[in-house]
Amino acid sequence: MTLRRGFKKEARELALEVRAELGTEVFAPLDPWALAELYGIEVFDLRSPFLPAESVRHLTEERPHVFSAALVPLDPSGAVIIENHVHPMRRRRSTIAHEMAHVLLEHPFGPTLTDENGCRSAVAGIEEEAAELSGELLIPTDAARIAAFKGWSDHSVANHFRVSVAMATWRMNMSGARRIAARTRFKAEARYAKPA
Repeated sequence: MTLRRGFKKEARELALEVRAELGTEVFAPLDPWALAELYGIEVFDLRSPFLPAESVRHLTEERPHVFSAALVPLDPSGAVIIENHVHPMRRRRSTIAHEMAHVLLEHPFGPTLTDENGCRSAVAGIEEEAAELSGELLIPTDAARIAAFKGWSDHSVANHFRVSVAMATWRMNMSGARRIAARTRFKAEARYAKPA
């Protein structure tokens, strides 16, 4: 499945607008919990005393990979995010950003669950949109291009933006940042190499 025409541009613009609302510069790491707070979405983890202890133990000790987060609708129009606090912080940041992308895009939803394979929803297009926007929120295209012109590795990008190396690699590839940087360098070198 592919994103609808024009969606990537919309996601880039929306991510920059949201970052501006948060006061987060384009080349700075985004705080997904601050984003949730800005939009009135409470984030809870599995340490809640209201959750069954046996279920929590199962999801945090026995099979922590089967549950990353859930976006749970509340009446009449609110929602909360419940996240798995035992996951690595970089994964949690990505998970919260993904769930917030659903909120920002005003996707119609019932409860959505996220596991190690991503968000589970019946509508693939909605998931692709949320993945694209969450990537833009965490590493905007403009930021990926800056990193490419600096010659940063995927590890450097991941460390700077506090995301996984897999997320950094995906964003650097999807944004075309390195290709653009290489083409610009090639043109500059060709211009200076011409005899006078």
